[in-house]
Amino acid sequence: MSDRPDTLFKRPWDFLRGARSMDDLPDGARVEVAFAGRSNVGKSSLLNALVGQKSLARTSNTPGRTQELNFFVTDQAPLVIVDMPGYGYASAPKKAVEAWTRLVFDFLRGRQSLRRVYLLIDARHGLKTIDEEVMTSLDQAAVSYLIVLTKADKIGPKQLETLIEETMEKIRKRPAAHPTVIATSSVTRAGIDELRAEIATFAEG
Repeated sequence: MSDRPDTLFKRPWDFLRGARSMDDLPDGARVEVAFAGRSNVGKSSLLNALVGQKSLARTSNTPGRTQELNFFVTDQAPLVIVDMPGYGYASAPKKAVEAWTRLVFDFLRGRQSLRRVYLLIDARHGLKTIDEEVMTSLDQAAVSYLIVLTKADKIGPKQLETLIEETMEKIRKRPAAHPTVIATSSVTRAGIDELRAEIATFAEG
């Protein structure tokens, strides 16, 4: 039986550990869901809204501040939320960017306990080439992923509707893509309950 979203996300979530290499990963005994996206996509703000905690995930105006895989857990639910380093632009030395980008791809390809990736896309910009490269990697690794639009409050309703339709068309033939797009806003909380319900299906109560 799945854990109810209101129960799952009323529990306090805590930081478990950060991993800068595959050797640093936890044992993988719990089911994992991961959040990935380009730098500055609003991932930390969305995670904080999701768990109802202001500072679980570190937010910053500087893209690329999350430079490791961060694992978060809650008591009595065998579920781990993984906050992945943003890919693409980051204000950090090139070698550091390359190192944690490689870590992202290695994790996505090789983690047995990973059940789904929530691929975050800024609603103002839509899918970019680098996002499609990540999607292709996930398709090849047969890792299920679901597109989550962030900052949906920053565009108009008709523009958002068009973006959802265009995104659905782009993922239609991708083998590992979940046939759903969830539009969210960490400001208005639009889509948060829908995303919580989706994640709760992976948590055994």
